[in-house]
Amino acid sequence: MVMAYVVLILARVVDIYSFLLVIYALLSWFPNAYDNWLGKRLVDIVEPIVKPFKRFNFQFAGLDFTIIVILLLLQLLKRFLFLLLI
Repeated sequence: MVMAYVVLILARVVDIYSFLLVIYALLSWFPNAYDNWLGKRLVDIVEPIVKPFKRFNFQFAGLDFTIIVILLLLQLLKRFLFLLLI
């Protein structure tokens, strides 16, 4: 029973972090979006995960797919967590 609560909490954390990644990606379209207080906090939260993936160079035709790769990996992690409950 406790394991189920832990998995649900971790799944919720993955969902929130995924949402923050989407916001981070959308803010990249706006100039100076990372210069305000909220943008700086978002960068502080997201960059530690994004930065290691940047070295794998997930760019194609001028588009960076790093965020999409991270989102897919987070969803795989979430599915794995739910498989632990079975």
